[in-house]
Amino acid sequence: MKKSILILSIASLILGFSSCKGDAKKSEDAATDITCLYSYESNTSSLEWTAFKFTDKTPVKGTFNEIKIEGSKTADDEKEMIESLTFTINTNSVETQNEERNGKIVKLFFGSINTDAITGKVKSLGDNGEAIIEIKMNKSAQEVAGKYTLDEGLFSFTATIDVMKWNAGKGISLLNEACKVLHTGPDGKSKLWSEVDLSFTTQLKSECN
Repeated sequence: MKKSILILSIASLILGFSSCKGDAKKSEDAATDITCLYSYESNTSSLEWTAFKFTDKTPVKGTFNEIKIEGSKTADDEKEMIESLTFTINTNSVETQNEERNGKIVKLFFGSINTDAITGKVKSLGDNGEAIIEIKMNKSAQEVAGKYTLDEGLFSFTATIDVMKWNAGKGISLLNEACKVLHTGPDGKSKLWSEVDLSFTTQLKSECN
């Protein structure tokens, strides 16, 4: 009798564990059945550029007030959504929190390279955290490699460009000459660097069911 009771107890435990595993499997299946659609929202985006003056590369930050970004209406993959994005930046809307400086950048830099708008697109997001975007200005389209992160719809991209690749040396020279005193550092040298850092972030909207 005791042996029968023991066997029944073991059988009950096995059935109990099997039932739990079945419930867990159902939960896993339910989780994998969740699908999300991602879309782009401009009000969650932020673009910042950083130029450098003086020999020791003192930063001067800015952005643009008019940026148009478009992409697929929706995508079921966040990476696919980002890779669909294209952008158009109105260079007349440059913003550095200094109206006089804004005007000089528009006239002397972008004006000298005949660039009313900077256009481009996201070309690829690699599995190694490297993103390739294309930037077109001064009638020249150049690929730019940068670093990115993409987690739960939050996309962040950073890169450094050299505007000389867009044949913008004339713009740098004219702007530096007009701001010679302001670009002269403690060493007595006037310097405006051609390298510019870029930083862009956006939060994709997601609807899951």
